[in-house]
Amino acid sequence: MCKLEVENLSVSFSHYDRGLRQQMVEVIHGLSLSIKAGQIVAVVGSSGSGKSLLAHAIMGILPGNAVMAGRICYGGETLNAQRQATLRGKEMALVPQSVNYLDPLMRVGQQVRIPGADQVQAAQQRNLFERYGLEPGVEQLYPFQLSGGMARRVLLSTATLSGASLIIADEPTPGLHHEAARETLLHFRELADEGRSILLITHDIESALTVADKVAVFYAGTTVEIAAAEDFAGHGERLRHPYSRALWNALPQNQFQPIPGAQPLPGQLPDGCVFAPRCPAASAECSEIKPDMRKLRGGMVRCIHAS
Repeated sequence: MCKLEVENLSVSFSHYDRGLRQQMVEVIHGLSLSIKAGQIVAVVGSSGSGKSLLAHAIMGILPGNAVMAGRICYGGETLNAQRQATLRGKEMALVPQSVNYLDPLMRVGQQVRIPGADQVQAAQQRNLFERYGLEPGVEQLYPFQLSGGMARRVLLSTATLSGASLIIADEPTPGLHHEAARETLLHFRELADEGRSILLITHDIESALTVADKVAVFYAGTTVEIAAAEDFAGHGERLRHPYSRALWNALPQNQFQPIPGAQPLPGQLPDGCVFAPRCPAASAECSEIKPDMRKLRGGMVRCIHAS
């Protein structure tokens, strides 16, 4: 059974236009993925594709003007607001992208340890700090005294020490030097091997592939492909969606071939396939049909021409 299942998720936001008329803009649409216990699923895609919004929807921390549709299940049961509040920080932990999540009035060592923590947990916190390259005195510092990289490592420690079965890591490695980033990802792999589920949101495909089991590729607010990590190889011949191949081949170590055009903005999506305006293989049919996710060669793809 999957630890986490996201089915046909949509997230819209209400806002006021120039005439002070309220409008709804859909930012995520038809998004689906799943994670089993012991798996790392990496979520990749360009900025604005909905990666962080997915994390916030799962944790139940979307802003008040958000409207969500679809279904999110944890442990086989639907997540509603009450259950999210109960599980948040216990069964489900978030490593946020912003270091502003740290309490500015509390020493960071106290923030990593839960209230009333015993000596065993205090020792675990110090071991984690050491593993992430934080000096012993760091636990006595306040957030404003930390560099960005140090603050990010404190957030990582908070999530891993929580004992959560599901850890959502939203861009956990920016600001870390190469060795610290590598150590962080290897630690996620160890946690997954112990039976935890990891949702790894990242721009760094190359690093994610060293630890991930599956990769979910996002584009314009939806999933366009879910593939095994080993499918990202060569020139992307095993990948199913043209955007996945373009994303892979745009890396400097591959062909370094960016595709023309830009990702459409929310509220300005084309009528058919969201990638059709940039796709070299698009047909007239692609401009009319919104493709559904379907199984193909051991993965999932949202493309009518994929074979």
